[in-house]
Amino acid sequence: MPRGISENQRMSSAANVLIHASQFPESVRRDLLASLRTRRVNHKFHYDSVKQTQKWLALHQTYSPSRNDADCRTVYEQSFKIAAARIKSPCVRVIGLGCGGGQKDTRLLKLLRDAGKEASYTPCDVSSAMVLVARQAALAVMPDKNCFPFVCDLASTDDLPDMLEQLLAPRVPRLVTFFGMIPNFEPQMILPKLTSLIRPKDYLLFSANLAPGENYAAGVKKILPQYDNPPTRDWLMTFLLDLGVEQGDGDLRFSIEDGQFDLKRVTARFHFRRRRRVEVESETFEFRHGESFQLFFSYRYTPALVRKLLGEHGLEVRDEWITKSAEEGVFLVRRSGVS
Repeated sequence: MPRGISENQRMSSAANVLIHASQFPESVRRDLLASLRTRRVNHKFHYDSVKQTQKWLALHQTYSPSRNDADCRTVYEQSFKIAAARIKSPCVRVIGLGCGGGQKDTRLLKLLRDAGKEASYTPCDVSSAMVLVARQAALAVMPDKNCFPFVCDLASTDDLPDMLEQLLAPRVPRLVTFFGMIPNFEPQMILPKLTSLIRPKDYLLFSANLAPGENYAAGVKKILPQYDNPPTRDWLMTFLLDLGVEQGDGDLRFSIEDGQFDLKRVTARFHFRRRRRVEVESETFEFRHGESFQLFFSYRYTPALVRKLLGEHGLEVRDEWITKSAEEGVFLVRRSGVS
């Protein structure tokens, strides 16, 4: 067997993947047309193809603090150890919401395994390719029979709590991970969904991109180069280019905007300099000179804002770990009032 490949990985030549109706073709088509009509892309379309997934993984490898900052990696490891210690049950169900490539979840699963706990894993993402990448990573530390890949659109899924109750042993504690996802959702939409998933005996391990320093606005400005760079531009433009838009049709601009709840966010918009017609099946969309198309946004938080917003939705931060750069934080969360 080649070095570095586990028995689970070698023998796994097929995968059972459950796909929620939110990612059935008719749902994806509906969401794509809505993105074009509103001139605001649904973020899931940046992960829609294998090509986009590969570009995102390369971008993450280059710019993610968790991959390039030893202190950030240490912060995650500390959070994993504390989370594992808080769970007294010999069994635990790890649910990776927005699992991405699954690297962090796999490190957590290894720690749980080494602590003698029986863990199952549900990598959950809007991208089938991402779910498969995360599954493959997890098979290095756990058997295939304990891995239950699940594709769904968290933004448009209203029955996820019921689905998980049917899929997973209902009496076993869950450790839900939500790493690097909160910036790309409107808080008033995603936080109630998170609350609905966390039962009194469960934990949520949650990370947020932060604005460093005491001056919030200055902190957001400082991190702008993490977004406004050639690999990110290439990744974001793939959506428009695949639809038939050309690079010369306009330019991609990044800016800092005020959002709701006293939050600021980095936004990327493509500004058209010339007319472009896009056809999707039987519908035609006209983009005129001067129009803009929102391709992306990413909210930046502070630890105080994280605690405040979670608290308003019935969730309480029990522990937190902030990197020395103050650009990323990990938070261990439970339902408010649970001892």
